[in-house]
Amino acid sequence: MTDATRTPTPIDTIADAWVDTLAELEPTLATYIGRSEYNDRFGDYSPEGQARLAEAGRATLAALQAATPVDDIDAVTQDDLSREIQVGLDLHETRWHLRDLNVIASPAQDIRSVFDLMPTDTTDDWSVVSTRLAAVPGAVDGYIETLRTGMAEGIVPARRQVLEVATQIARYTADTGFFATFAGDAAPAEGQLPASLARDLADNANAARVAYDALAEFLGGELAPVANESDAVGREHYALHSRRFLGATIDLDETYEWGVEELARMVAEQESIANEILPGASVEEAVAFLEKDASRKLVGTDALQKWMQETSDRAVAELGKSHFDIAEPIRKLECMIAPTKEGGIYYTGPTDDFSRPGRMWWSVPEGVEEFDTWRELTTVYHEGVPGHHLQIAQAVYNRAQLNSYRRLLGGTSGHAEGWALYAERLMQQLGYLDDPADRLGMLDGQRMRAARVVLDIGVHLGKPRLDASSGLSASGEGTWDAAYALEFMRGNVNMPDEFVSFEVNRYLGWPGQAPSYKVGQRIWEQLRDEVAEREGDAFSIKQFHKRALDIGGVGLDTLRAALSR
Repeated sequence: MTDATRTPTPIDTIADAWVDTLAELEPTLATYIGRSEYNDRFGDYSPEGQARLAEAGRATLAALQAATPVDDIDAVTQDDLSREIQVGLDLHETRWHLRDLNVIASPAQDIRSVFDLMPTDTTDDWSVVSTRLAAVPGAVDGYIETLRTGMAEGIVPARRQVLEVATQIARYTADTGFFATFAGDAAPAEGQLPASLARDLADNANAARVAYDALAEFLGGELAPVANESDAVGREHYALHSRRFLGATIDLDETYEWGVEELARMVAEQESIANEILPGASVEEAVAFLEKDASRKLVGTDALQKWMQETSDRAVAELGKSHFDIAEPIRKLECMIAPTKEGGIYYTGPTDDFSRPGRMWWSVPEGVEEFDTWRELTTVYHEGVPGHHLQIAQAVYNRAQLNSYRRLLGGTSGHAEGWALYAERLMQQLGYLDDPADRLGMLDGQRMRAARVVLDIGVHLGKPRLDASSGLSASGEGTWDAAYALEFMRGNVNMPDEFVSFEVNRYLGWPGQAPSYKVGQRIWEQLRDEVAEREGDAFSIKQFHKRALDIGGVGLDTLRAALSR
């Protein structure tokens, strides 16, 4: 990070104003980045709210295009923010918001999950929480209005997503679900809540619970009967979502074929390591052998959380001495068990002032009590350091050079997740995965990510099923569909079936996101090799990492242009 503070430019001012606009129109996003002035409300999830957001985007895009960059930082901001707004407008023009429902990242989850990030230390914090809980019914009503508009226009989500989300909501609203336990467990650091606030909190949590039950009733009773039978979104929609998640335009057909080849390479590498673990063993036999090893097993979520934190703290301490310049605020990373039971593992970045640190979350499905350290070690590096936390928190920290958009909101899944997979391989190169079992676990994750490239593009573009000669665990006649995708995924990962089912449903409902991990890694490696070739003997991998991360989160096409300057 450069110590000298850069004088804000007109383009910085436009970018900062865009963050202010998004914070006001999308208060859940404001909470995510640590802005608390809108913590007592939600945005407008109705079609009118979406129209206002698009109108604001068009005005900001026009202002950006009329501005003249004064330096390379401006050029990156102009390029990347223009790309981000334009892809959002393109999605709006396709009326995608009218069918925005999936099992992981749609308003159905966002309205609930924002409470995971809200401060709860003081009585005043809980008062704000209570006010926002009271706003849940209005937010849900707006969302239902949007989905009903989609029904009227014949623009609807896939039935599978509708039914799965209804099942999720049943868990949220159960007597032991989120809303009941969240309000029931409320306690500020200074002691008990005042009786009046406790009553309001309970009443408002119950109102939110009733609103979510109404959403579930709408999904099952009105939307499901008219929802799409097909899970595939088609080439046109898919290309747009791919561009959104990568910040780059790729050849989808070439990428599919590369995915098949990459998956085969991962399988071969796994088979070689399986032989190291147990001579003559297949991958499945090596996995079975490791799963019986009590020394590599954690029992219970408390043990999982403790192990995650210890592993993360050790990586930060050691890498901060030798391979990365890790500033003090970045060194704190909290490892958390999520309050939901959906099966995802994810990272949330720090607030702008680091008062809320970066957090690694593990959403453990109901009934899962055992965890294998050899399988999960690389996940901690992926979500923490040198993965997401180092990348994202470094951008937040670099406030002397980057405007608030670049620090807090810029970037794509391909940039962030691609770096995290790149970081996994880096940890292998640095000797942190010398144990063959840990390398097998890393490759299990890398194999899953390669499989997702094939599955995601295969399903949504209606590709022919893999030929039996591919040897990739699933083959047959016809085209990719949900049943074939599940069979294929089960054959290429080693994880509980609850996780596998959730993952496949996620891919089916969130087109283009899952491949962005492995495709992003591919692009990161291409960029490193291009810079190394250009710089020759002067190339330093440590300096390459610093330069790339100091740019902050951007689309991958923007990153390529910035590194070539």
